[in-house]
Amino acid sequence: MPAYLIADITVHDLAGFEEYRKQVPATIAAYGGRYIVRGGSSEVVEGDWQPKRLVMVEFPSMARAKQWYASAEYQALLPLRTKASTGNAIFVDGV
Repeated sequence: MPAYLIADITVHDLAGFEEYRKQVPATIAAYGGRYIVRGGSSEVVEGDWQPKRLVMVEFPSMARAKQWYASAEYQALLPLRTKASTGNAIFVDGV
């Protein structure tokens, strides 16, 4: 069953975030992941959520999503993101 990473990111340092953005796709692909949404415009149709930069990544399974997040490759990049942005992220099972 597929699993998804859903993140809402607010970027504070564009240059620093750009370095993360360039390097992270290879780590996602290595774990069978692919981007579904990566930034772009959004439109709120209910509620008061105002996402800044919405990202959705599909992985083949929850296990692969968690392996990617815990991987040495991603953990080496994570400080680039946390230094340049703030946000919220969840893993969720697909159907």
